[in-house]
Parts: sequence; structure tokens; C-alpha cells
Amino acid sequence: MDANFKEVKYSQTTVSELMIPAYANFGGKIHGGILLSLMDKVAYACASKHAGNYCVTVSVENVDFLEPVEVGEMVTMFASVNYVGKSSMIVGIKVIAENFKIGTVKHTNTSYFTMVAKNDQGVPTTVPGLILETKEEIKRFLEAIKRKELKSTYKKELQNARLTLLIEPENNLLSNERCKIKFHG
Repeated sequence: MDANFKEVKYSQTTVSELMIPAYANFGGKIHGGILLSLMDKVAYACASKHAGNYCVTVSVENVDFLEPVEVGEMVTMFASVNYVGKSSMIVGIKVIAENFKIGTVKHTNTSYFTMVAKNDQGVPTTVPGLILETKEEIKRFLEAIKRKELKSTYKKELQNARLTLLIEPENNLLSNERCKIKFHG
């Protein structure tokens, strides 16, 4: 295998952990922060294996909690490098929760972590390219490109909106919202 490129399967990482009572919130469900921490760990392991270097998380995208996770369930996270840039990688993570007692399996989260490889001096360093071997891998790579484009467009649109929105009591954007304005500036 060319050292400048690695197959997706080379760095695919799976981590499983039993959800214990200490991970629960006041509602008896697993804290979202616990799941985010576990997802960050699996993203790090996957990205570091691909890069051959230390990696840091620079952004997390699309953390939608689709289903609650219960105490006693086994959570398994499947991580895969979906896209590589010069020093960055987008790691896709799928989270599954299994309840062994009742025999259910549910998809609870899918998220995308952007990781950047750093050298020993803490400077971003070039990562190997990605060898795409299946239609699914190609699809994920193309979707990552589209998500990057949409994220860039979103940032530009939000910046433009910040420049043009007026904070005025008569602002029609707020007429159907659940708010009252008490500002008298």
C-alpha cells in the first residue's frame, strides 16, 4: 500500500461501552455529554490511526439524539474516515445502543467530527490520502464535500444576516415568535 494513501478500512474503529448508572441524568437516561465524550474518543482513535499522528477535534457537526440511551444498554460506536483534506479529516460516527434483556437494537446518533493532525511541535501536518474502494465510501466522501460547502455557505449567510438584522420593536421577524421585547435603547 502506498504510504501516501490509506484504505478507509485501515483506520475504521469500533468502541463499545456498557452504560452504567453513573452515566445517567436526572431523567434516568444517559447524559448526552457522556455520549459526546465517547464519540470524541472514537473519532480521535480513528483519525490518529489514519494520520499516524496526534489529532485534535476542531468541530462537531450534526449531533442529533435520535433515541434515548438507557442504563444497562451496550453502546457501540462505529467510526470511519469519510474525507481527508491536507491536515484535516472528517470522521463519521454511527452510534448503536443494544438492550440485551429485551433484544432491541437502535440507532441513536450519527455525527461528523472534523479532526486535524498535528506533529510533535503542535503544527498541523499532512495526512495520507484516502483510498475509496466501495460505492458507500465514495458516497460518504462526496457527502462530506457537500457538507463542507453547505457549512461555508451557512457561515457566510449568518454573517450577512448579522450585518442586516435590526433590533427594532417593530421588526416583523419577531412577530410570530414567543418573545417580548423589553429593550428601550
